[in-house]
Amino acid sequence: MNRPDVEVVGSGPNGLAAAVTMARAGLTVHVHEQADTPGGGLRGEALFDSEVWHDVCAAVHPMAAASAFFREFDLGARGVDLLHPPVSYAHPLDGGVSGLARRDLAQTAAGLGADGPHWRRLMAPLVRHSRGVTDFVLSGQRTLPEDPAAPALLGPRLLNHLLRGSGLRTEAGRALLTGVAAHAVGRLPSLPGAAIALLLGHLAHASGWPLPRGGSVRIAEALVADLRAHGGVVHTGHRVTDLAELDAPVIMLDTTPKGLLALAGNRLPASYRRALGRFRYGPGAAKADFLVSGPVPWADPEVGRAGTVHLGGTRAQTLAAENAAARGEPTDEPFVLLVDPAVADPGRAVRGRRPLWAYAHVPNGDDRDPVPLITRRIERYAPGFADTVIAARGISAAAYERYNPNYPGGDIGAGAITLTQSVFRPVPTWNPYRTPLAGVYLCSASTPPGPSVHGMCGHLAARAALRREFHLSTPPPLSPGGGAKSRPTARRTA
Repeated sequence: MNRPDVEVVGSGPNGLAAAVTMARAGLTVHVHEQADTPGGGLRGEALFDSEVWHDVCAAVHPMAAASAFFREFDLGARGVDLLHPPVSYAHPLDGGVSGLARRDLAQTAAGLGADGPHWRRLMAPLVRHSRGVTDFVLSGQRTLPEDPAAPALLGPRLLNHLLRGSGLRTEAGRALLTGVAAHAVGRLPSLPGAAIALLLGHLAHASGWPLPRGGSVRIAEALVADLRAHGGVVHTGHRVTDLAELDAPVIMLDTTPKGLLALAGNRLPASYRRALGRFRYGPGAAKADFLVSGPVPWADPEVGRAGTVHLGGTRAQTLAAENAAARGEPTDEPFVLLVDPAVADPGRAVRGRRPLWAYAHVPNGDDRDPVPLITRRIERYAPGFADTVIAARGISAAAYERYNPNYPGGDIGAGAITLTQSVFRPVPTWNPYRTPLAGVYLCSASTPPGPSVHGMCGHLAARAALRREFHLSTPPPLSPGGGAKSRPTARRTA
């Protein structure tokens, strides 16, 4: 077999985004994946019933609907149908009261009572500048924003969120925004949490929080199909354990700093090894998959129209749960994210049976079975839920790392989302993707702009490698009709 130009280790969304970008530039790309199927966090399984498909990791994809990489890649044109639930996300409280983030901003504001006008003022300008805001946040903040309004809109809102909780006064309004901030999976309130709250919060009213018809695996299938169409090769069922196994002049690693250290060892300069050793990992996620006999019996029926549900209680209760997890303190009332895919995709329910997806935020490395924890959290807001459960499987935070080495201790964000690590990940440097080893680049969520299924870490890393290693300053076209450019000369700079 001819020597490839590029080898990619890891086939998660970032590894595949890097591979697609490089292949579309005319390079020969080989991807190595330890699992039997590619996709990383996009994989799925029929866990309990051969006809019912479960998303093993990611399930809902606001970033896949909004990021620059996927906008140009155009999932819809490739047959990936992104389906929108009637309510983007919900946050139930005790007593049958809920905050509901509907796709329509005006309807959301109308449902928040006294907080409605404030919610509209908070979100409407972000919705109007949604593309600019999203591209700025997902850029890694190393270039000037194309829409100068984006940082101007975000700055005051971030400070207001930190100092005043965004000024919302009702329990439903405050919880609705705090639940989105909890996607930072770390200490709250925080600047990164505020940024995530504003980004994901406004997307609920813009490009939405969709689910792919048939499951997240459809996104992975589209990426792999495009890679193969441009000459790429995917090798599965083998874990690369040493860089010496690879022979390409350029290597892209969809791994954490921990993974890079394991692959490179003493080849890395001591100073860089120490810097990687200081990289911090965040709290863990413990996953429960349920096969249920019907819709969740929410105390507030409107919650049943949401694709995503945040179970954290009031703002104060959510902050307490997230901060306990960040301190490494187990709690019996963790923050839980729940997804009922059949709300948006009725085809996921077969003969009345449907999948239910749920994560609990727990201390890093927590080894508790999450099924009882999560079941109790759901029962609090949906009495009788346990009676609908046909089968369940739990994966502790500790076990998640065994499933995917990119989740150390269950950290599905591949690194703590702190103020410093939001921008300077994995180490403080202008080019965070390039390592001191010639031709070796990191392209995982441990690099900017961080976690979520947006493909931007891989895409930006590939663009950095194309510029330096192959002298290609113009990124290749990604759209279905955009063919690969003529094959570049793999002439590298020492």
